[in-house]
Amino acid sequence: MGDAAAPPAAVAAAARAARPTSPSRPPKAIRSTKPRGLDEETAAPAAATFPSIKAPSAAAASLLHADVPMEARVWAPLPDDLLLEVLARVPPFLLFRLRPVSRRWDSILHDPAFLAAHAGVPSHGPCLLTFWRGAASSPPQCSVLSLPLRARYKLPFGFLPAWDLWLVGSSGGLVCFSGFDGAGFRTVVCNPLTQTWRVLPDMHYNQQRQLVLAVDKKRRSFKVIAASDVYGDKTLPTEVYDSKENKWSVHQMMPAANLCSSKMAFCDSRLYLETLSPLGLMMYRVDAGNWEHIPAKFPRSLLDGYLVAGARTRLFLVGRIGLYSTLQSMRIWELDHGRTVWVEISRMPPKYFRALLRLSAERFECFGQDNLICFTSWNQGKGLLYDVDKKAWSWIAGCASQLCNSQICFYEPRFDTLIY
Repeated sequence: MGDAAAPPAAVAAAARAARPTSPSRPPKAIRSTKPRGLDEETAAPAAATFPSIKAPSAAAASLLHADVPMEARVWAPLPDDLLLEVLARVPPFLLFRLRPVSRRWDSILHDPAFLAAHAGVPSHGPCLLTFWRGAASSPPQCSVLSLPLRARYKLPFGFLPAWDLWLVGSSGGLVCFSGFDGAGFRTVVCNPLTQTWRVLPDMHYNQQRQLVLAVDKKRRSFKVIAASDVYGDKTLPTEVYDSKENKWSVHQMMPAANLCSSKMAFCDSRLYLETLSPLGLMMYRVDAGNWEHIPAKFPRSLLDGYLVAGARTRLFLVGRIGLYSTLQSMRIWELDHGRTVWVEISRMPPKYFRALLRLSAERFECFGQDNLICFTSWNQGKGLLYDVDKKAWSWIAGCASQLCNSQICFYEPRFDTLIY
């Protein structure tokens, strides 16, 4: 007869004792605690909601969040440089959970060698960030839906000042907010993963403005662009903030004959804005600091249009067409830069259009990143995603909140993007 099996409690205790709590360190007795700071919520439904991403196998799915024991004799002698290369390839949201484990783990996320390795790793993939405010005394809430992992995570935003902030947008791992601190208009830029933030200096014309955040990975810097606007009886000029210089610079004022709408997009170092008077398109070259008129006529019977930035130089126009609810449809056009015309590239299937907008007067929001376009409506608890390259439509459960004060944008989680 074989030896008697060890009691389950003894096996579990041996596994916990064999698991190192910090890299390149011998194992020591630890207490089982729940990591704080990043809480995992319910996972999104499986492959049907995002067909362009291959669903993981059952074995891989079971190991994704499993508490797998690590053998000290294998991991303890692992060289630090190899360890950093391994950690750089761990999904950022899972790596963020290691911060409270020990000071050693927390310091690794700020190690220059780790940040350099992380910068050379391909992007985690598309994520959707939802930001909303609760009661007046409660801190803002934020959650991120990772499409590759099909899981939602809560990001702590208690590190931000308790101001009346609203979401401007995200770029290259940074998130921009604007609002009032009780005395004036403020702009805040932060990295949610590193929990670092900074308040930008006041603009020359410090009023509530339309802002766009753009990260330049080559220069390791970012810019915030305040588009020309009308405030009262004043026409405010364009201002650009450069993180390298830590100041705002005043640029050319857009022609006064054009009244800007709130729908704009930034791609290829150019800011595009729809204009209402007259209806058209204006382009602002950030490197040259001047405005140009794009004589691209908008489609007829366009009820509402959104400019959406695609990959590289691609610019899309998304909007409804039709005068009556029974004749309406959602269409997507792409700007042909050579001929300066809008070319229709896709139409939303009727079943998706009816589900997204139950009534013709209901509003919808539209935003994009890397040739992905996401549609949300205030009465939906899910979003509709369109992959321009694969021409595929799919529902994404849980990416939209039914709260009227929630805001959503695409987000790229990165540790290596600095705010200074």
